[in-house]
Amino acid sequence: MKPREPELALIFWIALAHGLSHFFQLVLPPLFPLLTAALDTGYAVLGGALALFYTVSGVAQTAAGFLVDRLGARRLLLAGIALMALAMFLFAALPGVPTLYLAAVLGGLGNSVFHPADLALLSNHVSARRLGHAFAMHGLGGSVGWVLAPLCVVPVAEVFGWRIAVATAGALGSIVLCVLAMRPELKVPVSPRSHSQALEQDVRLLLSLPVLRGFLFFALYAIGMMGFQTFAASASAQLYQVSLLVASGALSAFLIGNTLGIVAGGALAARTQRHGGIVALAMGTGVALALMLAAGAVPLALLLPVTAALGFAIGSVGPSRDILIRALAPHHARGKVYGFVYSGLDVGGFVGPIVYGLVLDRALGAWVFGIAAAFLALAIPMLLGAQPASRQQTESLSDA
Repeated sequence: MKPREPELALIFWIALAHGLSHFFQLVLPPLFPLLTAALDTGYAVLGGALALFYTVSGVAQTAAGFLVDRLGARRLLLAGIALMALAMFLFAALPGVPTLYLAAVLGGLGNSVFHPADLALLSNHVSARRLGHAFAMHGLGGSVGWVLAPLCVVPVAEVFGWRIAVATAGALGSIVLCVLAMRPELKVPVSPRSHSQALEQDVRLLLSLPVLRGFLFFALYAIGMMGFQTFAASASAQLYQVSLLVASGALSAFLIGNTLGIVAGGALAARTQRHGGIVALAMGTGVALALMLAAGAVPLALLLPVTAALGFAIGSVGPSRDILIRALAPHHARGKVYGFVYSGLDVGGFVGPIVYGLVLDRALGAWVFGIAAAFLALAIPMLLGAQPASRQQTESLSDA
């Protein structure tokens, strides 16, 4: 159903854009078994392309935030979609390892704009009473994009070949690009800002203690989440001696619980101002459940319900987390602050696989859940410690 109010329409279109970015992230990984044969290469080379994608995205994200504040979020958002679609078309048209790595660079640049652009638009143009729901829809859109990518790409690849599947993803991105380019809800004014404000002041803002804590929160949070989202199936198979099917079912339960948690967290965030309490309680619950899994204390009959509850607890953090991060940034600097702190996700995405891969190579499945719990526990004080007087501090640094 088409949203009627401009504010609701803005939330809908931003959630769609975020979902598309997550869709693009999972276009190629399900095709790796086909790509190894087609490109005559190994998984290490393909994994290197993914690492390059996230490295470029993380490095460019802060710069994208500066451009969001200067040029406007809409322009950057459309440019990001165009770059990611172009990367798909390029790799489909000219398959090869060099082209794959070039596509990874283009895609990483495109991916870098979404968090600063999306969250700046929502923070600046959605009323406070709807902000919790807006952030929940944003997170939900990303989760749906992850789910849909393999469901769409793999069947097309099996029938028509992997190149058609990748090109189809590019075509989908082009369609969404055209739709968003015509939406009046995204044509919002750029916040006026004096050009006399020096780069030094922006750097001081990003290096302020509250903003650095926000960055560290996302880095620690991402390393913890990587243990659940990417390595939980392998860890469960080692620790609980279950089949890969059961272990994969536990991962699916986690992802479903995570999605439901995002929705519930949005509803809760819209009804309270105690966002720090929500983050502490939900993440603390997640840590406790992860430690239960690490200890091998979960009966096999309860493995799926416990992992679903773990996903729900972690997912419910999202909307309140985003509202707390919003409080760190002055109105005119939200793009750069979002870009900087959310680049911590890419840092975690780079470090996490190395840590958990080393652990699993030594058949220490329990450690995956234990390490993930430890990083989530370390993340809690990073975000909560940034909140007292953080608004006043960042405003004063920005206006100095």
